[in-house]
Parts: sequence; C-alpha cells; structure tokens
Amino acid sequence: MNQRTLALVALSVATLIYGVTFTVAKQVMPMYIKPFGFIVIRVGGAAIVFWFLGLFVKEKNIEKADYKKIAIAAFFGVGLNMLTFFKGLSYTTPISASVMMVTAPILVLIFSSILLKERLILQKIIGVIIGLIGAIILIAYGNSSNAGAKNIMLGNFLVFINAASYGMYLVQVKKLIAKYNPIVFVKWLYLFGLLFVLPFGSLELTQVEWGLMPTSIYLKAGFVVLFTTCITYLCNLYALARLKPTTVSVFIYLQPVIASIYALIVGSDSFNTVKIAATLLIFLGVFLVTKQVAVKNK
Repeated sequence: MNQRTLALVALSVATLIYGVTFTVAKQVMPMYIKPFGFIVIRVGGAAIVFWFLGLFVKEKNIEKADYKKIAIAAFFGVGLNMLTFFKGLSYTTPISASVMMVTAPILVLIFSSILLKERLILQKIIGVIIGLIGAIILIAYGNSSNAGAKNIMLGNFLVFINAASYGMYLVQVKKLIAKYNPIVFVKWLYLFGLLFVLPFGSLELTQVEWGLMPTSIYLKAGFVVLFTTCITYLCNLYALARLKPTTVSVFIYLQPVIASIYALIVGSDSFNTVKIAATLLIFLGVFLVTKQVAVKNK
C-alpha cells in the first residue's frame, strides 16, 4: 500500500469518527456537560495524551520562529474551531451540523488559492460543486426531526464559523507539519489550544456534577477525547503531509453521510431515495477531487 493510499485510508478513518461524533457529543451535552466545559475536557485530555506520548519521541524541537505560527494554527484549529462547533451543536441537530461542515472544502479551495497559490483545476472545482449539491440535498431532506434543537439558525451559523476556521487551519498547517514529527507538533498545538479555550470553559467545567453522570456518558466523553481528538488529528496530520489541503477538506463531505448512517443504525433517522441520491453525489464529488490529486500531486 503506497503513501497516498495510506493517507486516504487515514482520512477515511478520521471521517468515520467525525461522523459518529455528531450524535455521541450531542448525547453528552448540554444535559451533562455544557459545551465550553466539554471543550476544556477534550482539549485538556488530548494535551495530556500528546505530551505523554512526546516523552517517547526524540525528534527535532520546534524552532523559535514557528511557535507563533503554531499558536495561530491552534487558534483556528483548536480554539475557535472547537468552541464554535460544540456551541453550535448544542443549538442545532447532529445532521444539520454535519452538513454545515461541508462548506469547509469551498473555503479551503479559496484559502489555498490565495495563501498557498494553489492552482484552481477545473475537475477539482467540479468535484467540490457536485459534493456541495449532494450535501445541500441532504440538508434539505436528511433531517426528519428537529427534536432537541434550540436554535437551528444560530447553531448552523456557529458551525459555519467552525468550518471556516477549520479550513484556515488546514491551509496554515500544511507547511508546518512538513518540518516536524506529528507528536512534537500536535503537543504544542494542543497546549496553545488549551490556553485559548480555558477562559471560556473553566466556569462550565466547575458546574459539572460528576457523581450524577452515568457510566455511558463517561465512555462517550472519553470517546470524544481519545478518538475524535487524538486519533483524528494524527490521521489528518498524516494525510496533510502527503496530500493537498483541498483533498483533505473534501472528505468533510462524507460526514453527513456517516452521520445519517449512524442515525439510521441507532433508529433516529431513516433513508429514502433522495437521501441515497444525495449520498451518491457526495461520493462522486470526493472521487473527482481525490482522482485529480492522484494524477497531479505525488
């Protein structure tokens, strides 16, 4: 299996985890843990894991000039990204949130062309548009119930901000990860990220009634820390080192598909012909973008 295939497998694993997370995280908050408090747990837990792993990695240290760049990446990729996502998810529904994330590839395409001078290729643009059409269809027909949604419009807007910040992070981090070991890089990313989110979530963290939380909620919170945070970020960093940011971001189109399938499995949603057609469009969009990269890049 070559490096490109491994990178695409890593992206698929990360996408699968992200798709499940929309429902898992929604079951934890805001009933048991409020959004910003949950973010502190997520970022703090990941920082502990990565700094522990860093004890066993003997690689090049971060250059002094790059700390500022990592801090900026942490602001977009951890701070603003996670705060707006969890707050938005607490207001909207899991499927609505997942489909709002599909705006990220469009933004990454724009950011990459401006900041990285990445050439806009027609097939890639067509792939992004086709995937977006599929996602729009899914957002119109993929949400059979608004139960548990407080303010869908505000929630979706916050998730859009999340998508924009994540898109900016993907573009900014491209050059940095080529210089450093992923563990060395990400431990600093999450340390800076923790400094950003702590002022927002410390109060909500103190309000958590740990003794009243059932075991299942502890397990779901642990899933978000270990899998949604640690595993996915390592998968994304591995992929980013081998693929263009646009290719990595287009896998976000698969999140509403995974979210819908998971919702179907747990019995909170159902499939119909329109949803199946939308799903096929999304897969076609991903295929066109990844096929273009396979030809033009490495």
